[in-house]
Amino acid sequence: MDFNENVHILDHPLIQHKISMLRDKNTGTNEFRSLVSEIAMLEGYEALRDLKTKNIEVETPIEKCMTPVIAGKKLAIVPILRAGLGMVDGVLRLVPTAKVGHIGMYRDPETHEPHEYYCKLPAPIELRTILVVDPMLATGGSGSDAIAQIKAHGGKTIKFMCIIAAPEGLKKISEDHPDVQFYVGHLDRELNKDAYICPGLGDAGDRIFGTK
Repeated sequence: MDFNENVHILDHPLIQHKISMLRDKNTGTNEFRSLVSEIAMLEGYEALRDLKTKNIEVETPIEKCMTPVIAGKKLAIVPILRAGLGMVDGVLRLVPTAKVGHIGMYRDPETHEPHEYYCKLPAPIELRTILVVDPMLATGGSGSDAIAQIKAHGGKTIKFMCIIAAPEGLKKISEDHPDVQFYVGHLDRELNKDAYICPGLGDAGDRIFGTK
């Protein structure tokens, strides 16, 4: 399946190793939660490599010099509730000054259609680089709708980051939003009849928070 140039499938060995540990049904809640955060940090490193910088003057113990710092737009991290919350701390470790918004979505168990129940974004959202995070991209419906909601609130520079994606969902969301950059830890085989990713890792929210 072909995707546009804004889709980045990350093949870093550390990301792949940690995803394999996530898949294991015997991985407990605490370890699962830590792995999700670690993967988010590794993926965030790649997703944010195009942040703009500017030079400032700093005095070292030896001499004054001009050295780069992040410039321009501020970062907003927007997890799709609830599983996306598990990725926030990993990105905040990279950019502690980032603001955090929230988008609440749920999927109808019969139609698999997404429904929004909450949206709170840091202002001014139109001036920020927005990183939307959700561990699983299955049908693409929730992610696509979340991005649409952010755009409706004025968001312009948007990136989407997930740990595992199904080809069907990645195709849909990248076609719905060709102006968004997508960063994917692993592209899995397919969706099953219940719209679960195969081989996947089960319900990410339940495994992060220890619920059933």
